[in-house]
Amino acid sequence: MAKTQRELAFLRDLYITDDWTRRFTELADKHVDLKRVENLLYLNAGTGSHCFELREKLGDDAAVFASCENEDLLTIARDKAIALRSDVDFSTIRFEDDAFDVVIADASFVSPSELFALIQESTRVAKPGGRVGVMIPASGSFGEIFSLLWEVMFNESIGRNGAETEELVTQLPTVANIEKMAHGAGLTRVETRSAAEVFEYDDGAAFAASPLIIDFLMPGWLNGLEENEKEQVIDKLAQLIDDEDGPLSYRFSVKAVLLTGTKL
Repeated sequence: MAKTQRELAFLRDLYITDDWTRRFTELADKHVDLKRVENLLYLNAGTGSHCFELREKLGDDAAVFASCENEDLLTIARDKAIALRSDVDFSTIRFEDDAFDVVIADASFVSPSELFALIQESTRVAKPGGRVGVMIPASGSFGEIFSLLWEVMFNESIGRNGAETEELVTQLPTVANIEKMAHGAGLTRVETRSAAEVFEYDDGAAFAASPLIIDFLMPGWLNGLEENEKEQVIDKLAQLIDDEDGPLSYRFSVKAVLLTGTKL
C-alpha cells in the first residue's frame, strides 16, 4: 500500500538520510567550497540533517536557509531545529534571484526529466560568482536492479514487457549530459566528481522490505502500473534475487555524482 506524504516524511528522517542521502552529502562535504560564505541555501533539504551539519561548519557569521520539498518534511525539519537550538531557516518559499554565496541542491530523488530545471533554479538563486553544488545519481546506477526488473516484467508480461526498464536505464543522465546542463543553466568552472556506492541486502525479502526500495525508488520506476501489478513485480523480483544469488547477499551500485560550478 502506498504511504501518505506524512508517513514518507517520517521514513525519510528515520531511514533514508543515513542509508541513502549520506552517500551524496559526503561528496558535497569534500568538494563544495565553504570559504568566505555569508549565506547558503539548501534546496530539497529533506528533514534538514545535512543543513545542521553545514550550519556547524560555517560558524555564526553565516546564515543558512533551506527549502523543503513539502510541508510534512518542513514540519520535521523545523521541529529538529527547535530541538537542536539551530537557526537554520527552513521554508518552502521561492527565493530571490542572485541572493546566495553557495547553493547546494539534493537531486537524489529528482526525476531525470526535472534535473535541468533544478540546476537552473540553483543557478538562479546564486549570486554572480556564487558557487553551486548539485548531488545526482548518474548513468550506471541501479544496473543490477534494472536487469532483474526487466526480466520480471518480460517474463510476467507486465506493462510493456520490460520496455519501461530500458527507458529507466537510458533516462539516467551521463556525466557529459550533466555538465552540458550546467553550462546551459549559466554555470562556469563546471566540474563533476563521482563515487561508486554499494547497497547490500541479506536476501530478496530484505531488499523488498527496504523503505528506500519500496517507498522511494520503486514508485517512480513502476509509475503507470496498477497496484496489483506493482505488488507482483516486487514479489517476483525478491524471488528472482534469491534464485540467482542463493545464500549470498544481494548488492546493487549507485554512481553518486556531485556537480559543481560558479555562476557567471
